[in-house]
Formats: sequence, structure tokens, C-alpha cells
Amino acid sequence: MTATSTSAPPWRAWVIWGVGAAGYILAITNRTSLAAVGVDTADRFHVDASTLSMFAVLQLGVYGFMQIPVGVWLDRYGARPIITIGMLLMAVGQLVMAFSPNVGVAIAARMLLGAGDAAVFPSVLRVIATWFPAQRAPVMVQMTGIFGQLGQIIAIIPLAALLHATSWSVAFGSVAGLGLLFTVLLFAVIRNHPPDRETDVSVDTDTGSIRVVTSAIDTRVGIRAAWSHPGTRLAFWSHFTTPFAGTAFIMLWGIPFLTAGEGRTQAEAALITTVLVLSGIVIGPFMGALSSRLPHMRSRALVLPTVAVQMIAWLVVIAWPEPAPLWLLLVLVIALATGGPASMIAFDHARTHNPSHRLSTATGITNSGGFLAGLIAIFLIGLALDLQGAGTPATFTLEAFRFAFLTQVPLWLVGGFFIVLERKRTRIRLGLDQPKRR
Repeated sequence: MTATSTSAPPWRAWVIWGVGAAGYILAITNRTSLAAVGVDTADRFHVDASTLSMFAVLQLGVYGFMQIPVGVWLDRYGARPIITIGMLLMAVGQLVMAFSPNVGVAIAARMLLGAGDAAVFPSVLRVIATWFPAQRAPVMVQMTGIFGQLGQIIAIIPLAALLHATSWSVAFGSVAGLGLLFTVLLFAVIRNHPPDRETDVSVDTDTGSIRVVTSAIDTRVGIRAAWSHPGTRLAFWSHFTTPFAGTAFIMLWGIPFLTAGEGRTQAEAALITTVLVLSGIVIGPFMGALSSRLPHMRSRALVLPTVAVQMIAWLVVIAWPEPAPLWLLLVLVIALATGGPASMIAFDHARTHNPSHRLSTATGITNSGGFLAGLIAIFLIGLALDLQGAGTPATFTLEAFRFAFLTQVPLWLVGGFFIVLERKRTRIRLGLDQPKRR
């Protein structure tokens, strides 16, 4: 190794990471591009709430399904070609979305977008692992995640404003054009590893240890071995329970609820959802610091209180006898914003309770929990609206939204039960608690 590869990363590493992080911001913009235009989508394609929810459900489903293939391809080909292809797929998906003649083509476009989105974040993580010292990776991953949330603001404000000022085709065509530009930029800038290395390896500059970077999930023995540890199951249920309410709100149902349900203007709804995103960015570092200081109290002190805060905030808004005041809606979105940072604690569980050769598998299992809960929540909300006869923008009502958002409560209760159960089993496995005698 040369000095440049084992000392502080040179400017080239920062440029490569910066372009990759900017690509991730655009990926988040693509992922949440229906967030502020859900009502417009329903009007354009003349669909009910259940069909509208399928845009997000199938998109997230494809995203989750593609995690294993993306991991395999990253191990085989490296970050550069995978992130480039991912960005190209998203650009094509948005271009199809811009000119889709019917709902079937539009849903196919969102599925294509989900496939491309699945490649971006893992690729950026691999860039961090191969271009930066191993001990700096956790901070870089947190920075990448925080910057990526800016993409939600782009989807909520500028994209919605462009659509309402021009047309559907112009707005989504513009995002597609930006995606094509980033496809070229990513291919030109990203490199799999520093030129003095022949493979993708991570170097700890304090100890000199070198570790091969592995992204693929072991689908033979690894999944069974990882799931058999209660710490992995605790990670799965923690990630299942904490972020889904915020995901459902920010990806599809938040803006329609605020405008058609609560009677807020588009500008007020954009402001409220922007507070959700910014609050998550602010809360994230504090949640991460507390997680590192309370390794044996993460579930009791951070995860379960986060679930309780979200559920209580939603129940208060649902029970409010009239449209909720602005301050209460802001309290709601701040409560929802805690879910994203709290879900990152799940990956601390996965890392703590699994050996390094099984970490990618455990991380994949953990990550699937949040997306599974998110797509269930999004679909149940849409189905509940349809069952009440309020499945189109013309029939949306505050009462219908209140009952629809109640479908989240069973998910919180089921997730909370398994968090408590697997936490106890994990502590017994670690010797921190004694098993109960029959």
C-alpha cells in the first residue's frame, strides 16, 4: 500500500464520494417524486386509493427484491458500473412516467425506478468502504444518509412547483434529463477502488488490517444462521416498527391527507413535510450518539419510546374533534421524523450480534423489515380509504383519512411485541439476563 491509500483520504476520494452522494440525493428525489403530487397522479390516471398505493407498494417491493442481486453484482463488478446502471434505470423510469398513457405503464415505470434506486445507496456504501479508512466509514455512512434526505425536499417543493407551473410531462421529463446527466457524471467520476489496489478492500489505518469488502447476502447458510440469532431478529423488528409511518407519510399519503383531509394549502403541506425531513436530519446525529452510549439499552431507551411517541402523536391527531391546528401537525411530523434515525439502531444490532462474514446477510435481513412494513402500511391506508368510499381526490375526507391511518396501529403493536420478546432473548443469549424457570 502507498501512503495515500492508508492515510487521510486525498481530494480524489472526497470528489468520488461527493458525486456518489449527489447521485444518492437524486435517487431519493426519484423515490419520493410522487410524494407531493399524489392527488395529481390520481387525477391524471383516474385511479382509486388502492391503485394509487400500488405505485409505491410495487416500487418498494422491487427495491427490496433487488437488494440480493445488487449485492452479488457489487461483489463481482464493483460500484462504478452498478451505480451507473442504477441511475440510468431511474432516468428511463421517469421518462416513461412522463409520457405514460395509462396506469399500467405508469406502475411499470415506478417498478423500473425502484430497481434502479436499489443500486445507488449500496454502491455509495461500497465507495466509502474502499476509498476511506475503515474507522471513518461509520461517520461517512451517516453523512451520506443525512445528505440523501435533501432529495425528499427537492421532491416536495421544486418538483411539485414545476409540475403545477408547467405540466406532468415537463416535470417528470426534467427529472429524467437530470438522471441522464448524472448517469454520465457517475460513470466518468466513480472508480471501484484506489489505483494502487487490485481489489475492493477496506483498510484500517490504525491497525493496518485489510478486509475484503463484501456486499452480497449469503443465500445458502448465511440467512438461516443470521436469523437464528435473536439479535438479528431484534434488528429486523426494530427496523420493521420504527420507520414505516414516516415512509407512508412522506412517500404517498402525507400531502393528500394535509390538503384534501386537513384543508391545508399546498404551500402549508410542503412546509409541514419539509419540517419532517429537516427534523430527521437534526435528530439523526443525537440518536446515533445515544445508541453508541447505551449499547444494552437501545431498545428500551430509544426504539420503544420512538414507537410510542409516533403512535401517541397519530392517535391525538386522529382523535382531534376538528381539523388539527398547525402546531399539532408539526408535532406529528416531528414525532414521525424520529422513526428514520431510530431505524438506524437496528443496524447497530445487526452489526453487534453477527460476525463480519455474515454482516451483509444480517444487514439485508434487517433492511427488509422497514420496507416490508412500509409497503404494508401504504397499501392498508389506500385500501381503508377505498372501503369507506373515499378512494379518489374528489371523495377524500378528513374522517376517511382518520380511519385509514388507524390501520398503522396493529403494525406498531405487533412490532413492539416482537421487539420486547427478541430483546429478552438476546439478553439471555448474551448472559445479561437469566432465563425464566418453568
